[in-house]
Amino acid sequence: MSATATPESIARPNSSEHHEYYSRYISKVPDGDLITLLQGQARETDALLRGLSEERANYAYAPGKWTIKEVVGHISDAERVFAYRALTVARNDKTPLPSFDENAWARESNASSRSLADLLDEFQAVRAATIQFARGMDPEHGARIGTASGNPISPRALLYIAAGHERHHVDLLKERYLSP
Repeated sequence: MSATATPESIARPNSSEHHEYYSRYISKVPDGDLITLLQGQARETDALLRGLSEERANYAYAPGKWTIKEVVGHISDAERVFAYRALTVARNDKTPLPSFDENAWARESNASSRSLADLLDEFQAVRAATIQFARGMDPEHGARIGTASGNPISPRALLYIAAGHERHHVDLLKERYLSP
């Protein structure tokens, strides 16, 4: 039996552990303790958005673009997908995992009828579950390779993707939604 993962043992994935597309997210993750980073992101995102009015939360910076609420819902949905994929591969399930259509999911998310506080609470819960999974992941299992969207992927790459994906969207929120 292997030891439980410590934050230091969740090594940055190498390029063979994910499709090149995901490098754009992984590159946003600084070196260091991934679990601490995931925790800090959850706090920072909450602090950034928690005080917004519902009117502001329904803002989209251009026609056809997601609202702030839809972005928050998307971050939660995508993280659930990344975590499920990581769990599947870590548990040595060889089932190829499908892609998901984030735009279709956003349309069906019902985010506009929910409060921003509710969506942020959901993100906090999803992130807490991701962190708990990461804490308990055996390093050997984190390096396993499975298949998602027809490409190789490792659980540790998926955890880095979750962190980088959240950072990508928070950066867009700051730049396109919240800037003066």
